[in-house]
Amino acid sequence: MTTIINAKIGESKGLPRVWMEGQKLHHGGVQIGKKYAIKADVTAKRLELIEVPFDFSGKHLTVSKRERNGVIHPVIDLRSGQIREVFEEDDKVRIALRRGRIVITALQIQTKIRERLKRIKDKLDRGEKLPVASLFHGGGVLDRAIHSGMLRAGVGTFIQVGVEVESEYLDASLRNNPQLWAENSIAISSDIRDVYLGDNTPEVCILIGGIPCTGASKSGKTKNKLKCAEDHDEAGALYIDYLNWVRALNPAIAVIENVSDYASTASMSAIRKVLTHLGYELHETVLNAWDFGALERRERMVLVALTKGLGTSFSFDNLKVNNVRESCLNNILDPIPLDDERWKPYEYLADKEIRDKAAGKGFRRQLLTGKEDGCGVIGRHYFKGRSTEPFLIHPVRPELSRLFTRGEHARIKGIPQEILNGVSETTAQEIAGQSVGFGQFESVGEEMGACLATVRNNILRFPKPLPVGEEIEDDKQSDPSMVQKGTMSLFN
Repeated sequence: MTTIINAKIGESKGLPRVWMEGQKLHHGGVQIGKKYAIKADVTAKRLELIEVPFDFSGKHLTVSKRERNGVIHPVIDLRSGQIREVFEEDDKVRIALRRGRIVITALQIQTKIRERLKRIKDKLDRGEKLPVASLFHGGGVLDRAIHSGMLRAGVGTFIQVGVEVESEYLDASLRNNPQLWAENSIAISSDIRDVYLGDNTPEVCILIGGIPCTGASKSGKTKNKLKCAEDHDEAGALYIDYLNWVRALNPAIAVIENVSDYASTASMSAIRKVLTHLGYELHETVLNAWDFGALERRERMVLVALTKGLGTSFSFDNLKVNNVRESCLNNILDPIPLDDERWKPYEYLADKEIRDKAAGKGFRRQLLTGKEDGCGVIGRHYFKGRSTEPFLIHPVRPELSRLFTRGEHARIKGIPQEILNGVSETTAQEIAGQSVGFGQFESVGEEMGACLATVRNNILRFPKPLPVGEEIEDDKQSDPSMVQKGTMSLFN
């Protein structure tokens, strides 16, 4: 039979050490007293223990034994400098045993890390645009901001594959963000849970996802009567799909944005642990759009996961402010006539505020004159006229108020207005309302690009991939996948 052991690389008497013990060796055909010589292949990142005759006088190791609870176990104590010559900085190895043959290779995680580092460095060296996977794409505001920021640092990107459940949002992005899409891009209009990730996945270097916050925000929890974000019927488990794509596409960089409350969810805790195990160094913070030139005080949690080996220059402390905030809201307002039908009494909101006050609730209307230096958060369903979101008071008739227009909404967030072209007022407000402050993520993109620019100028070592010719029968490396089958195949 075949035995697989994933073992740690330790140290003993100043030498790297790999320890193997137990019936696993016996069932792999290893016998006590047998002698093995070491054959190292640095290029292939492979060590093989080759059985030699008993009278072999060259350098070798002998299978010893240990008795535990009346049972005798074979033991292999491999101590050799060749371990580090072959596996360098790896902390674990994969050992395959079959019929007495012993082959030691890198764990698939380590191989994946080397693959994604080599992929992104090769593209940077050739001056190619970096391919991006965009999940929960929306109208493309987040991707456009990161794309713009990275260009500032001299690194180009394009969307290799983008997924969005709302057909109108995706259409708007394809029409209004031509700098994001290319001839070989794959645009998928689908619930991400229905997209099957097969073996024929595209190569990407960056994965970007604004995981839906419906169950994580305070309003979402209250409205849906949720005990935790993961209880939400549609959005609660979407972080698993995000991680599925990380595993399948193996990007060098993974980016997540969400409401600040998402940082304390069980979902985010799981994301951190999985990404760390997959070899990413995590950079996490909460950024306020106000600090980057927006008129909206909108906080967003940001996670940038960089593969170990992409340098150490990335830091949120380096973020630049590239936009000058307007001094007041009046400076970004459209010329709406005083008799326009947009001005309404919104009596139901006034009545609700009275009821909320009587019930001791903290909900208050956000009525603005335009002289203010900013406003609170404008959400996805802003067009519905909700009680806690900002309204502009009529300058002559204070009993009337109106919502900000789509153009005003875009300017408040710093979003390029053409992103909202060609859609209804309602859809435009949805795209802008569920998006991000453009300036803050443009700055994040610029810092990502600056980090990659330093990588491009440094020499990194990328060993060649493992050969596929000499695998042990029935013993190919495997990675238990979290990918769930859906109703469509992504790449047939």
